[in-house]
Amino acid sequence: EKPSQIHQNYHSDCEAAINRMVNMEFYASYTYTSMAYYFSRDDVALQGFAHFFKQNSHEEREHAEKFLEFQNKRGGAVVIIQLMNEQVSQYFCLYGDGSFPFTHQKPERDEWGTGLEAMQCALQLEKKVNQALLDLHNIASERGDPHLCDFLESNYLNEQVEAIKNLGDHITNLTKMDAGNNKMAEYLFDKHTLGGQS
Repeated sequence: EKPSQIHQNYHSDCEAAINRMVNMEFYASYTYTSMAYYFSRDDVALQGFAHFFKQNSHEEREHAEKFLEFQNKRGGAVVIIQLMNEQVSQYFCLYGDGSFPFTHQKPERDEWGTGLEAMQCALQLEKKVNQALLDLHNIASERGDPHLCDFLESNYLNEQVEAIKNLGDHITNLTKMDAGNNKMAEYLFDKHTLGGQS
């Protein structure tokens, strides 16, 4: 493989970490897609939740594509890998007992339970993605790559904190309404907070 003519001050560790991050973002998008279409099923029919998770899926895919563009701008090689069980579980374990719910890139779950349960899973997912971004920032700092640090700070870090806060707020309100046990509360949250249409 011929080295890139534009490659400059771009450590191989940063390049590899970007590829891992791309795959994580695609995985998050895939998970949100699963959630979205679960909530739009006729026997669940919570279109506000469906729309919310579909938007999140779209955002995660955009994040992945922005990393791909960055990789090309820096002269790195894009490598789309298939995350195996151990790799996925390290970043995307959504169960409190430490079990590994995913194999390859498909969430083991096709059923997401209540809106509250899905929001809790989404919060854990976003926190894992956030930690991976912080780890990537540390690698960039240690390898003396101010351009990558600036890219992460400008495009990801603040947005990630806002997403975590938003999910936390939704979980708090769903919990206050006892929406995990109260279908009417869940329905009202779907309609009035998430703007779901019948």
